[in-house]
Amino acid sequence: MTAATPSPLFPRVSTPAEYAAVPRDADAVLEGLDPEQREVATALHGPVCVLAGAGTGKTRAITHRIAYGVRAGVFQPASVLAVTFTNRAAGEMRGRLRQLGAGGVQARTFHSAALRQLQYFWPKAVGGEVPRLLERKVQLVAEAAARCRVRLDRNELRDVTGEIEWSKVTQTVPEDYPAVAAKSGREAPRDAAEIARIYGMYEQLKRERGVIDFEDVLLLTVGVLQERHDIADQVRRQYQHFVVDEYQDVSPLQQRLLELWLGDRESLCVVGDASQTIYSFTGATPDHLLNFRTRHPGATVVKLVRDYRSTPQVVHLANGVLAQARGRAADHRLELVSQREPGPDPVYTAYADEPAEAEGVARRIRELITPVEQGGGGVPASEVAILYRVNAQSEVYEQALADAQVPYQLRGAERFFERPEVREAGLLLRGAARAGNADPALTDADIPSQVRAVLGTRGWTPEPPAGSGAVRDRWESLAALVRLAEQFCASQLAAGRQVTLADLVAELDERAAAQHAPTVEGVTLASLHAAKGLEWDAVFLVGLTEGMVPITYAKTDPQVEEERRLLYVGVTRARRHLALSWALSRSPGGRANRRPSRFLNGLRPGSAAPAPRTPGGAGGIERGSGGAIAPVRKRRGPVRCRVCGRTLTDAGEMKLRRCEDCPSELDEALYERLRDWRAEQAGQLGQPAYCVFTDKTLLAIAEAVPGTEGELSGIPGVGRRKLDKFGADVLALCSGRELTRAEGIDGTSGSGSEEPARNSTEK
Repeated sequence: MTAATPSPLFPRVSTPAEYAAVPRDADAVLEGLDPEQREVATALHGPVCVLAGAGTGKTRAITHRIAYGVRAGVFQPASVLAVTFTNRAAGEMRGRLRQLGAGGVQARTFHSAALRQLQYFWPKAVGGEVPRLLERKVQLVAEAAARCRVRLDRNELRDVTGEIEWSKVTQTVPEDYPAVAAKSGREAPRDAAEIARIYGMYEQLKRERGVIDFEDVLLLTVGVLQERHDIADQVRRQYQHFVVDEYQDVSPLQQRLLELWLGDRESLCVVGDASQTIYSFTGATPDHLLNFRTRHPGATVVKLVRDYRSTPQVVHLANGVLAQARGRAADHRLELVSQREPGPDPVYTAYADEPAEAEGVARRIRELITPVEQGGGGVPASEVAILYRVNAQSEVYEQALADAQVPYQLRGAERFFERPEVREAGLLLRGAARAGNADPALTDADIPSQVRAVLGTRGWTPEPPAGSGAVRDRWESLAALVRLAEQFCASQLAAGRQVTLADLVAELDERAAAQHAPTVEGVTLASLHAAKGLEWDAVFLVGLTEGMVPITYAKTDPQVEEERRLLYVGVTRARRHLALSWALSRSPGGRANRRPSRFLNGLRPGSAAPAPRTPGGAGGIERGSGGAIAPVRKRRGPVRCRVCGRTLTDAGEMKLRRCEDCPSELDEALYERLRDWRAEQAGQLGQPAYCVFTDKTLLAIAEAVPGTEGELSGIPGVGRRKLDKFGADVLALCSGRELTRAEGIDGTSGSGSEEPARNSTEK
């Protein structure tokens, strides 16, 4: 079995070398970014919209934007809220920000951020404790159906639960469900009136038992912020800058929550790709992303199209899949440009039947994961994935991989840390940590050996059991824990830290809380939906027939286009190797009447190419229009040294617009005249000298020697009020003209026409 490779989706425990790699200053944060990514990172004032194609480094761009803003002194870490859609993505973002020197920034899912606010403000807004959170609603939906005398099989129960979730995120109440579902063109799993009754009973049962579900977290937070303006103001004082990842997946309810967080401000950066909208059945819509420029005419739009993930061959196919797309999302598609070296061409294969397809795929994977020295491809098993349209397709591939002695893992099944064997292992390891040296089997053994000894009592063995099924699944879970122990100890020792079994248990608890499962060294089996956000060296897209991709129940044009985008997501998961296959019949000896997916027409060999459509958009930057937009206050951006160009973070250096140790171009005579003038002004006003201008501001003026009001107003410390009050005098002094009394404090320059400044923040 090949050694496990570090997951690229979650940061490892940092070693001393990685700590040392934290960028030294704000400018170092920008190093290594391409021009468009750099534009994202330096566009610190919203609104900003980033249209990011698959594999273009969007997470890199937005984390560097946040880090640059923090390191340049424009953002306070605690004032930034970055929201995304999975705990794993939020954890990755927090890890990257820490490595960039921007710890303290909040990166959370919508639900996590809302739940924290709800728990904090509930006693003040409602009183008492927040109702208990119902983590799994299926059982309660089943009880609601029974109360309504409606029998649901397992699949119907799952689908009705999905309809209830959709209703809540689209803010549809039970009595409105039939009309809204019909208007939306939804294929209801049961009679719409029946679903409305079950939905209503479900809500009643929740009230009776004092529980809320995940959708209620968002609904209740929205309600509190709408009704309690004092609480909304408190949240807005805390969070002043917002970043939203995967913006194409935002539901109407999440968009409403975001608007309440923002208030009337526009310090918002959104990132998304309309071509990866594949969750409309949950209420997600790309309309918020596509309408962003309409809602924010002054927005900066940056398009990322440089694909760093996939080879030119994979990228060419991905672009081809979308070339025939129709609809609004297609009009905004991005034409990706690979930045990698060429690789093998995608492989298209037609098989006689589904078992033959599974066996052929397993055989090819066996060749790929065989070490190079043995004539194979040398690809780690964890870097290979089989992706299919529906979970029911996995069984035949599980059996084929087991027969070929290829390890595998199912993604999208039960959460790793909720598996019975993992929970049991956690209890055993916790008990062993408390026992310490009391157990002779653990005395003088290193941590991985202790873990192997403990888990060996529950079915772990150095070699995997033969075949597939529950025994193999249990072994894979325990083997993943053993590998995690090995990796954790190795990383800690590399950092010069000694660890105990208790430290490993704490690491497991932290991972369980974040649902950060360890890497299982096996081929990944996953649905196309579950694969979103992931990537592998080799991807096998299977079952690509009409009726499966697109799925049979995709009837309308928008539904078919979403199926096309789903295939696009599957293609763009591959870095180097990509195989696409289909079976001409379901069973051996069956009629070979299946046809390959229409989405492959013109792409697979021997198929006719449809007429080409409008090419996709290129990368670049679009500045906001200055049209009929209300005037906004001047926004402070990063200040750079006018001598060496370094980003300045020290307040004094920012006023001088240069580093303290950079050469000065000070006009000393002008500086002395300004000091004398300031002393006279301060005396007349009865205020300290700094209330006129600080020493740093006078130095900056004497170095810049402004000749116009515009040049003078560009110097930090010279705001609109001081420009009106003292501008004429300062410009006269800068021009070399001596002021007379008539031009001074008692003259017409405006110097004495206003009350003295009372707010020291204006100095």
